[in-house]
Amino acid sequence: MTTATQTKCACPSCACAVSPSEAIEKDGKTYCSTACADGHPNGKGCGHAGCDCHK
Repeated sequence: MTTATQTKCACPSCACAVSPSEAIEKDGKTYCSTACADGHPNGKGCGHAGCDCHK
């Protein structure tokens, strides 16, 4: 039996994958950063190179 080591960030516009041990959990969903989990307040991005999810 295999288990997933990474899952896609729950932010719809984010392309990042996150491991369960590093994920930010909010409302039963997993996110790659607090910015994604909080809905990108003040246009703040997730901070991962190449990801423009805040736009």
